[in-house]
Amino acid sequence: MSSYQYADHRKKSRQSNKPMPDDIKVEYHPHSKIPSTIHRFVDFSRHHSMEDSVPRSTSPWEPFRTRLDFEVAEIALEAAMTKDQTNRLFNLLHRSACGKEAFTLQSHDEVRSFWEMASEQFTPFQSSVVSVKYRSEVHDFNMYSQPLWDWALDLLRDSRFAKHFPWTANTFWDAQSRLPPDAKPLAFILYADKNKLSSFGTQKGYPIIARIANLPVEIWNGVGVAGGRVVGWLPIVNENQKDSGKASFVNFKNVVWHESFLQLIESVIQHSKTGYWFDCGDLIRRLLWPIILILSADYEEQCIMSLICGLKGKFPCPVCLVPQDMQSIYTEELTLRISAESQQVLKTARLAKMKKARENHLKAFSLHNVENVFWKVHHCDIHRALSWDCMHANNGRLWSDHLWVELQFWITDLGREAAVQIDSNFDAFPRWPDLQHFSHVMKIDFTDSATHEDISKLVVFAVQNILTRTESKLGYLLLRCICRFVMFDMYAALEVHTEDTIAAGRETLCEFLTLLDEYITKSEPETGKNWNFPKKHSNVHVFDDILAKGATRNYNTKPNERMHGPLRIIRYDHWLLTSTSMCSEIDDLDEYTRQQVVDPEAGEEIEEVATHTYLGVRRGSQSFSQIEQEHAADTAFSGFRIRLNRFLNEFLPQFEIPFPDGRRVHFRPDDQVTVFQYLWVNYESMVDWHLKRDLLRCNPSFFGSPRYDCVMVKAQDQPLFAHLIFLFRCSIGEIVLSFALIHPYDVAIGHRHRQDIDLGLYHVRAKPCASLELISIESIIRGAVLASDPATAGDYFIVDTIDTDIFL
Repeated sequence: MSSYQYADHRKKSRQSNKPMPDDIKVEYHPHSKIPSTIHRFVDFSRHHSMEDSVPRSTSPWEPFRTRLDFEVAEIALEAAMTKDQTNRLFNLLHRSACGKEAFTLQSHDEVRSFWEMASEQFTPFQSSVVSVKYRSEVHDFNMYSQPLWDWALDLLRDSRFAKHFPWTANTFWDAQSRLPPDAKPLAFILYADKNKLSSFGTQKGYPIIARIANLPVEIWNGVGVAGGRVVGWLPIVNENQKDSGKASFVNFKNVVWHESFLQLIESVIQHSKTGYWFDCGDLIRRLLWPIILILSADYEEQCIMSLICGLKGKFPCPVCLVPQDMQSIYTEELTLRISAESQQVLKTARLAKMKKARENHLKAFSLHNVENVFWKVHHCDIHRALSWDCMHANNGRLWSDHLWVELQFWITDLGREAAVQIDSNFDAFPRWPDLQHFSHVMKIDFTDSATHEDISKLVVFAVQNILTRTESKLGYLLLRCICRFVMFDMYAALEVHTEDTIAAGRETLCEFLTLLDEYITKSEPETGKNWNFPKKHSNVHVFDDILAKGATRNYNTKPNERMHGPLRIIRYDHWLLTSTSMCSEIDDLDEYTRQQVVDPEAGEEIEEVATHTYLGVRRGSQSFSQIEQEHAADTAFSGFRIRLNRFLNEFLPQFEIPFPDGRRVHFRPDDQVTVFQYLWVNYESMVDWHLKRDLLRCNPSFFGSPRYDCVMVKAQDQPLFAHLIFLFRCSIGEIVLSFALIHPYDVAIGHRHRQDIDLGLYHVRAKPCASLELISIESIIRGAVLASDPATAGDYFIVDTIDTDIFL
């Protein structure tokens, strides 16, 4: 459907009250007393501005005297400038001041006073002392935190966020069913990671990051005021050689953790029993009922949260009671842990008179002799709140420490030339936004999980001609495992799920684990790798987590990991929150002012009609003779002008575009076209049906190297893949149209080879260079990545792992 047809279809569907194909029905919880609603698909898939377009303030930069004062102070804050640097900056600004807006700030001290006044709108951090006894000695630890409940109320006072109360997935629905009919769940997502430390004078702590699950995921995973926020720093217990590993000291550390966490959630615990009436920012009074919906953490931190014994326990999974020696066995029939049962185990153990009997009872369930702070929160089961995490389970462990290491083993087994060839294959991959380019991968020992994720997405394409069935039977079997692993990882990463994608994901996981078991059985004598570990086992829980808590991006630790970089001292972090909030309100004011100038209805129609494609990076105008002369050595441009004449004389009647003056198109050698080197294409996502954008290059020297991206193009029978060769725009009478010269990859190949089926590969084959074609850029569906097949010149693989959309 063209952008013009889309706009017309959208108008018709709005005017009709009849159900349309693909309409979306939203069912609200019975307690909400909101009737079901039907949403048109075309409306759902488009972006809408927030309902409250009127800004809260016409001067959101106050208490700063002017907007300029605020913006300069904001830069000084973000750059963490010293007092001396700030004063020098202000002196320079005063010396150069001659604009329309006055700059009135005088000194660093004055700026501090304004930040202190502005930050009063948010709950400040508090310091408390956690005292825990160990070996007859009381140890004190400083805990820095914002009371979690007060932090949440700060957001609910903000009219921009107060209306975002509905949420999805089974756990949220079930929680609301257990609450009084007029109660509204306020769901928290909490994250902690001991690996990321911050210093406070002579002490160290590690961050707790909070999010509100009632908000849209784009907001809570974003960087704005309602995004993830550091709400506390857990203290670190120093460990010496004498105490390390002792059960009593391990329990001591766990008690410190849970007593410290209590300082953060104490008010949440209280309100989880009774609820809390609150006048929200939209002036509606609600009975808020806090629930801890999701706990996001690495395995080691999950063990502390759930107080299980971890790797060496009889049941090392914090979610279920899988035996320690059966973690590598795939089964969906698992006994789940339940908080109430864990409480009863501890209670029974503490009734035992003998220490040995008490320890044995706890060991039978792999539990520590410590009270869990989350047991105090009503409607919270710690084992259900703990969530699968792709970064730690897959990219940062199962892939990086096992599958990748095994793959390197078999490649090394083939000799140095095999490793060199794989590096060369990786280097030959075309560059693509948000995908790292690798020149050398075989020598990578330590890198982050994001890098490992990109390697895993490309590795099958790079290795398929090296680890063949004939060269390495076990290496080939491993490659088949990796293919299914990547597919499972893609299903797990989908932003929106249906019953079909859940079923396909479970089936792919089963195929992966079945192949992996076969590989482990056959390879263990040679590689000696241990595959019996919790992070591998955790994959059996991923699709249950998706059904319970929504798509995995809801509890992915990646957004939290990205927050570790900018952590500063407490006051600085608090001021940054204030600055972010003020910037957001200034943006709202600017947007509101702009809308008062532009007709909103006209603006909307312009956006709908003009969003499919856009040409940029204008190279300039060239005549046909110049183009053909510049590309004289390239057969693709042979007879370019004549071919364009022929193409247009067929294209214009096909789309009912009249010939200029009723005469067929006949460009002359000195007629000109405008050449471009950049194209963006908007397309409707198959994953969440929202608008996505690909940024494509057609540039002979992009950062010093040629960059000609590939695209998927509409065709009569089915879409085809092609290479962009030339982008241009030409005038035909009064009409201006944009076209692309492409190299199609649509030569028939025949039946898929067994290896392609085993490894999930799809080939396309290029036409001869003399068979290039002209197309309208409107027929381009989206961008694509094609990797050349080293074994067959002119053949390419469709890289369907670069994003979840092309995967589907």
